[in-house]
Amino acid sequence: MSTTPDSAVRAYLTRHRETFLEDLAEWLRIPSVSADPERAGDVRRSAEWLAAKLTDTGFPTTEIWETGGLPAVFAEWPSGDPSAPTVLVYGHHDVQPAAREDGWHTDPFAPQTIDGKLYARGAADDKGQVFFHTLGVRAHLAATGRTAPAVNLKLLIEGEEESGSPNFPALIEKHADRLACDAVIVSDTGMWSKDTPTVCTGMRGLTDCQIDLYGPDQDIHSGSFGGAVPNPATEAARLAAALHDADRRVAVPGFYDGMIELTDQERELFAELPFDEAEWLRTAHSHATLGEAGSTTLERIWARPTAEVNGIGGGYQGPGGKTIVPASAQLKLSFRLVAGQNAAAVQQSVRDWVAARLPAGIRHEISFWGATRPCLTPLDHPALQSVVRAMGRAFGQKIRFTREGGSGPAADLQDVLGVPVLFLGISIPSDGWHAPNEKVELDLLMKGVETAAHLWGDLAETWPTA
Repeated sequence: MSTTPDSAVRAYLTRHRETFLEDLAEWLRIPSVSADPERAGDVRRSAEWLAAKLTDTGFPTTEIWETGGLPAVFAEWPSGDPSAPTVLVYGHHDVQPAAREDGWHTDPFAPQTIDGKLYARGAADDKGQVFFHTLGVRAHLAATGRTAPAVNLKLLIEGEEESGSPNFPALIEKHADRLACDAVIVSDTGMWSKDTPTVCTGMRGLTDCQIDLYGPDQDIHSGSFGGAVPNPATEAARLAAALHDADRRVAVPGFYDGMIELTDQERELFAELPFDEAEWLRTAHSHATLGEAGSTTLERIWARPTAEVNGIGGGYQGPGGKTIVPASAQLKLSFRLVAGQNAAAVQQSVRDWVAARLPAGIRHEISFWGATRPCLTPLDHPALQSVVRAMGRAFGQKIRFTREGGSGPAADLQDVLGVPVLFLGISIPSDGWHAPNEKVELDLLMKGVETAAHLWGDLAETWPTA
């Protein structure tokens, strides 16, 4: 275990907390909304601000990396120890759109601290969780007397994550040699709750599509022709209804091929979490749980693949009736994938399934919008154990395990760089990512700083023997 003194780390954080929070607030004032073309200059300004602050932190190399869209920031701080592992920290500096009229109690780009909570767009997702690494590495150095981190430390902070990371795979492939590392730390995730600190061990992948169905060459009279020609709206409904079997399993042949099943140990760890299904339903704005038979709610949203109908439409949608057989219909589907599934194979399975189910007289087109791969870190991986130990020291209690039901670019790093991805985040569900009044709990933010201060020493001490 790292010998970084806990008391020395906490004393350093106490002395530098206010300056750290002032700097973070300055960064949060930059409205780096990647989805808004008019904010492109602000996203660039955010990248320039971060690069300058990383230089001030002590990183000898800081660079702004151009992409086909908005810029990313790269920084590097070699350890000087030839046996030290190399760790890459990933995060993003762009944020979701936000405006006062969306329901914010304060200006989303005028940070305010109220009752120990910092309110601003990006406070949790993801500027706050990126920025805690700057104070964390300085605390690590101060507490150990080192002049460079115990690991070869690299940072890659993306500028388009909130817009789907369209240029991220190309960016990491272009700079794969500069990004080479032994492990990736993703600080763009959260914990179960303030009282139950957790480490995420995986994220699901995603592929989604639109299916366009065409029948008659135009809308036709349902009295004269209905029941005698294929109806594309009916076939869209039949496809949607056939997507799952009676046990709510995805009925597309080959869909589950290759997937890694939950282990008994993982099931037990999920069951340890203080899950309140009624409270979860309130958060989901729903009235009952429903899903694949044989799996718990947490297993369904974290570790099972899914198929969802995101939209279905076709024909007349106006007031009153219009007795037609419509010329066309549409179906939008999304598939969440888990470790072991191959997105390209799933896409082909969906294409084959649709083609086999449609009758003659219905033409169709399927458009997939790309894919995000799933990623999973084994529970016994030594780097994951370092994260758990570092968090345990910061929080002073047992660290439990979760997964994320959503998807992100972490798997691109895993695939291109060929290394494990670990998740270190301190945000909690009430922080309101993408919602009005986004905030970060300042005490938890400082726990993130403290975790980072302990992590580098732990990795350096345990990795060579792992």
